Amino acid sequence: MKIALASDHAGFKTKEELKPLLDELGIVYEDVGTHCAETVDYPDFAHRAALLVARGECAQALLICGSGTGMAIAANKVPGIRAAVAWNEQTARLARAHNDANVLAIGARTTASDEIVRIVRAWFAAQFEGGRHARRIQKIHQLEALRAAS
Repeated sequence: MKIALASDHAGFKTKEELKPLLDELGIVYEDVGTHCAETVDYPDFAHRAALLVARGECAQALLICGSGTGMAIAANKVPGIRAAVAWNEQTARLARAHNDANVLAIGARTTASDEIVRIVRAWFAAQFEGGRHARRIQKIHQLEALRAAS
């Protein structure tokens, strides 16, 4: 699996610290930035990563900013993206299993480093359960189509 990996300045250090874990898990990643800790605008990097997922060039994306929220909001503006903020293993697992989220956003300033590792492991171990959840995801796609048509 190939994922897009992105952060803003607040998440840069955490993004770099997660690369060995991704390697250990056998996950190939495309780092779309930022590549330093200087102040940047998170929507630029969230959008780059989300586009790679929406175009099918990456299966998922992992985004890190101060709280996770800004990156998730920006990513969710791209059609086909279902970005979720996870703050523990359970929210990460449920986002994949029930919501078929294809983008994980994490807050580097709001989540302890050891918890971030557990979140990432849980996210990549989880699979979409389908069933009753698939009907709900289909409704999201229908809402996107209505929005695009209006």
